[in-house]
Amino acid sequence: MVKGLDDRQKQEISIPRHIGIIMDGNGRWAKKKGLPRSAGHKVGANKFREITKHCSKIGVEYLTVYAFSTENWKRPKDEVWFIMKLFKQYMNEALSDFSYENIRVNFLGDKNGFTEDLRNLIDKVEESTKNKTGMTLNIAMNYGGRDEILKAVKEIAMEAQKGAILPNDIKISDISDRLYTKNQPDPDLIIRPSGEYRISNFLLWQSAYSEYVFMDDILWPDFNVKDLERAIEEYSNRNRRFGGV
Repeated sequence: MVKGLDDRQKQEISIPRHIGIIMDGNGRWAKKKGLPRSAGHKVGANKFREITKHCSKIGVEYLTVYAFSTENWKRPKDEVWFIMKLFKQYMNEALSDFSYENIRVNFLGDKNGFTEDLRNLIDKVEESTKNKTGMTLNIAMNYGGRDEILKAVKEIAMEAQKGAILPNDIKISDISDRLYTKNQPDPDLIIRPSGEYRISNFLLWQSAYSEYVFMDDILWPDFNVKDLERAIEEYSNRNRRFGGV
């Protein structure tokens, strides 16, 4: 296991530089327990804090969590309201709680979908943590991989229209440099609990060579440090060839 890694364990276990987590299963967890879906989101939010701090502790450089997709607005209004309430609560807590953690907070997604007070709070958290030198925490809110790629393509098209770039000169890096994760390494490992075997519009461009670990025996509110370690161990045992042999 990777908890409390010593030098010997670091040689045996390969800690991913960048981990992505699709935090899935809050609603089903609550339903199984006869609770409202909001209860699952509340427990899931607490689990997010726990896993974030542990990733920072064991040396993960980047952690990207999928919290709210562009499609999640279709959910019942009371559920969306509660998620936004939790998000705002977390932002306020991050200003105090994370001030003691060497974690830089970054947001992926379209901030224009949020209320003005929430946008201001997001900006405040990003500004207050920008000089942190430890792990970067990416929170994907109102995020969709297709929307992210479309945004990048539109920016390139505008530059081409102005003559700043020629179509034949467009490179892969030109798209990567216009994504929310600019200057960050692509995720090495993406974890999805809950038993769903799909990527759900998460980091579509960046995950071209990511290793996926789908966990069908656990929902996100029950996910713990040992489950994270289990996923990292599985990742460590894989042979990443990136198209080679």
